[in-house]
Amino acid sequence: MHQEILYPQVLKPAEFHDELIRNILPFWMDHMVDLENGGFYGRIDGNEEIHEKAGKSVILNTRILWTFSAAYLFTDDPRYLAIADRAYHYIKAHFIDRSFEGVFWMLDYTNRPISTKKQVYAQAFAIYAFSEYYRATGQKEALDHGISLFHTLEKFSFDRKYNGYLEAFDREWRLLSDFRLSEKDANEVKTMNTHLHVLEAYTRLYSIWPDRGLKHQLENLVTLFLGKFINEDYHFNLFFDEKWQLRSNTISYGHDIEGSWLLVEAALALGDQELIHKVEEAALKMVDACLQGIDEDGALFNEKDNKDGTVDTDKHWWPQAEALVGFVSAWQVSKDEKYLHYAKKNWQFIKKHMIDRKHGEWTWRVTQTHDRVNSEDKAGPWKCPYHNGRAMMELVKRLSN
Repeated sequence: MHQEILYPQVLKPAEFHDELIRNILPFWMDHMVDLENGGFYGRIDGNEEIHEKAGKSVILNTRILWTFSAAYLFTDDPRYLAIADRAYHYIKAHFIDRSFEGVFWMLDYTNRPISTKKQVYAQAFAIYAFSEYYRATGQKEALDHGISLFHTLEKFSFDRKYNGYLEAFDREWRLLSDFRLSEKDANEVKTMNTHLHVLEAYTRLYSIWPDRGLKHQLENLVTLFLGKFINEDYHFNLFFDEKWQLRSNTISYGHDIEGSWLLVEAALALGDQELIHKVEEAALKMVDACLQGIDEDGALFNEKDNKDGTVDTDKHWWPQAEALVGFVSAWQVSKDEKYLHYAKKNWQFIKKHMIDRKHGEWTWRVTQTHDRVNSEDKAGPWKCPYHNGRAMMELVKRLSN
């Protein structure tokens, strides 16, 4: 009775459902399909202009595959399966390295590899996407691709001496000297971000392939987060050297709250009650620590330099999406209704300032005073339907039970 009374007053699942099917998914279906060269365009800029000759990143393509596979499972709408099929066959044909294993980082617009490095972050998203496509279609080939990539990561990236996963390799899986995902990242060999998405991928793969070795490595990842990545203030430590010496001072509020619920999902998948208790306790403390990054309007700030106290007060799309799920997850764990209050305020902010009612999708970011920033992509290597699309599906499922 508690849930039935509370939900309609606070958060309405129908709103999240409508945002997914009427705004987020149509944008990608209507604007990003590349009918001339295959797959999807590589970029739409902040002024809604399609860049037909932009490079095609594996992150964008695997996130499209995951999102539309999940959307088909969520709705049973064949239009979404068609997009998932398109993404799957494109990735299989062009991103998989048949000679040296793994997936390439970037293709040009004609589908030729232009960056053949093996970023472990990208391999994780390919596992995540292939696993979801298998869940949607039952195609064993997709599961086989996910399993193969798991073995590839364990063979080349897992650090048997110091534990954890090394960040980046060349095409033939020789360790690079430049490990960075992007220019804003520290050049360090072990990162929280990559470990978080390996954990996310292994959790989804384990749900369809309960292999003993995979279970062991997923348990190891959860333990690493509890012991290495979550600090005494219940924020994530972001960058480390090979021997786990900390190399950063930055707080990433979006990663903190995203990690809080992904860790709970991993622990639940493993089914170890003692581990579940430890993770849920830590997750609630992480969400509480994130509250220092919540503005009065309900939005989550981007980052904080923990050394000098400087806060990046811009409000990016993806931390808001992850905050919605993180707050609802915290409510599910604790039954403390304060988390629903924060979720409601965050959703009100998103509806007013992040959702693009004219062109579709969400804008990349707004300033603290809600001015839209159009200098970054509407769609591209890092602007994908995964964070907000996933959040909408998660919220409908979590609030409809």
